[in-house]
Amino acid sequence: MIEGLVAGKVYGCPEQRTSNSTGKVFTVAKVRAATSGGESLFVNVLAFDATAQAALLVLSDGDAVSLAGTLTPKVWIDRENQPRPALDLIAGQVLTPYHAKRKREAVSSAQQPLRQG
Repeated sequence: MIEGLVAGKVYGCPEQRTSNSTGKVFTVAKVRAATSGGESLFVNVLAFDATAQAALLVLSDGDAVSLAGTLTPKVWIDRENQPRPALDLIAGQVLTPYHAKRKREAVSSAQQPLRQG
């Protein structure tokens, strides 16, 4: 099992689905992440955690996102019959610029000295 952190941009719109076999609700999304070689890598995201699902469902195509969770490397074949890398990620945590701003504000407020009146 590989635990990883992936940052990139949402590709398309996340969707909530229900498993036919178990009836369990989950959310799927695709994220396009840049590699060190300047290419892009698609990350297929699954979220089962309610908080992670809610965070994904408010995102739109092109929104920045960081995800933490369990990674599984994959290979897919493109139209030219060339193998391409991909990742599957079961997201346990989702962080967006909105969440980061709220966390910074919360930490800043907590560090303010209490004023004695």
